[in-house]
Amino acid sequence: MEIGEEIKVNWKRKFITIYAGQAFSLLGSAAVQFAIIWWLTVQKESAITLTLATAASFLPNILLGPFAGVWIDRCNRRTVMIAADGLVAASSVVLGLAFLLWEVPPVWFIYLILFIRGLGNTFHSPAMQAAIPMFVPVEMLTKAGGWGNLIVSVSTMLGPALGAGLMAFLPVAAIMLVDIAGAAFAVGCLLTVTIPDIPQSAGKVHLLDDVKKGLTAMWHNKPLRAAFFPIIFASILYMPLGSLFPLLVRVHYAGGAWHNAVVEFVFSGGLLVSSFMMGIWGGSKKRFLMISLSIVVLGGVAAVSGILPAGGFWGFVLCCFFMGGSGTFFNVPLMAYIQETVAPEMMGKVFSMLTTAMTLATPFGLLIAGPVSEAAGVESWFWVSGILMGAAGILCMAATRRYERGMESREI
Repeated sequence: MEIGEEIKVNWKRKFITIYAGQAFSLLGSAAVQFAIIWWLTVQKESAITLTLATAASFLPNILLGPFAGVWIDRCNRRTVMIAADGLVAASSVVLGLAFLLWEVPPVWFIYLILFIRGLGNTFHSPAMQAAIPMFVPVEMLTKAGGWGNLIVSVSTMLGPALGAGLMAFLPVAAIMLVDIAGAAFAVGCLLTVTIPDIPQSAGKVHLLDDVKKGLTAMWHNKPLRAAFFPIIFASILYMPLGSLFPLLVRVHYAGGAWHNAVVEFVFSGGLLVSSFMMGIWGGSKKRFLMISLSIVVLGGVAAVSGILPAGGFWGFVLCCFFMGGSGTFFNVPLMAYIQETVAPEMMGKVFSMLTTAMTLATPFGLLIAGPVSEAAGVESWFWVSGILMGAAGILCMAATRRYERGMESREI
């Protein structure tokens, strides 16, 4: 994949500008997301309510993800990101008005807002990943991914703390203003940079044919195909954990809002430290070994989180640090591998397909995790899923081992 010399010279300025805007947008979104989820936790104290909230957030990707990739590859990727940021800001406006009109908005309305916010992310995240290799030199993709993750983790780390602090002094409606301001700043930053179009973007759209092309590109990528099913299995087990964090804190560890904020803060701190390491180091040349080991570590600390006694909150906090850190060593190598090996005109479709496949695994995990957590206790899901995730990581390592020799010989 080649990019022009002019783009190579200016890539750092463009990268910093885009991610500066995204940092403020993510900060606002994380604060609002924390406020919404904690509000639901306090109102209902139900694992099923929280898992349905997570399902509402992911449903747009399940329904529209493959088709989103087609439009991402047909349109300018900057335009797609601007539209997605605008949609999320609009959802915050509507939710703020709802909290002003209703003292307690109905849960179904909260689910609807989460659905709309998920719709924006369905287009934004793949467009962002597909845009990066349009201006970042190929040899810098892994390090750029690490620095991007660092910026994201800082915003995600501060967001829950900001959300918890604002909830102590402001009504939920007022907190929506933070998200609106962050999205406006992100759009302003995007308007100051240019991202090249790809040659195929002017052609006639054939949705089903383009979706098939994306599937074919994924299938012909042998290392990605070998890792696909272990990754999906791990996703089925992992996705419910995020939605059950607040319930584990409140019910098992008898914590409050600030305890949950600490958990989210430390989790993001793990992301921050690991992203800094990846930005400096660049990662191992054995990409899929890193991915496999990260799944094993994630499973191990999830299992420990479920085994800890009710008084072991600070042990759980330490586990959250390693959960966050392992995510970077999974996500960054996987994204960089796709950016290096997939043609630009296919990248949006492949990213959307992979994201949709991982998201499609979420309902299966939620359908199991919700009832198990209600019947046996939320801590039971953590230790059972952790053991199974460790097995998925070992399976991924075995399935991709034969491809690592070729990767090791490549320059990063």
